[in-house]
Amino acid sequence: MKALKIEPGKAPERINIANELASLQSLVGGYIEVIYPDERRPVGLICNEEGKCCGLELNRALYKNGKPYDIIAGTFLVVGLSAEDFADLREEDAAYFEKLFRSPEKFQRFAGRLVISKVVPGGV
Repeated sequence: MKALKIEPGKAPERINIANELASLQSLVGGYIEVIYPDERRPVGLICNEEGKCCGLELNRALYKNGKPYDIIAGTFLVVGLSAEDFADLREEDAAYFEKLFRSPEKFQRFAGRLVISKVVPGGV
């Protein structure tokens, strides 16, 4: 199935992956969890359900109304959804999420708060 793979510190990559539990678990490094980030788009973000507690590298923040509400740890996939299963990611959704997750993010603690910054290619 057509999907986007988003690894920490990297731009999204279009991939083809078997729609099988073992393949999905292999790519995210453990048990999977599905997050539904946009009710207007038939997509799921497949990530490692234990990523944060296992200390996987923080990857991308999810935002609602311009404010972060969650952070995905480790590699994750963006896949399409059908009525009963995962499906090919539609071209318009692939383009949307490629743009949304184009810039990797850095996460740092400062004065007791988490600071999120975009990594700009070629930046210092």
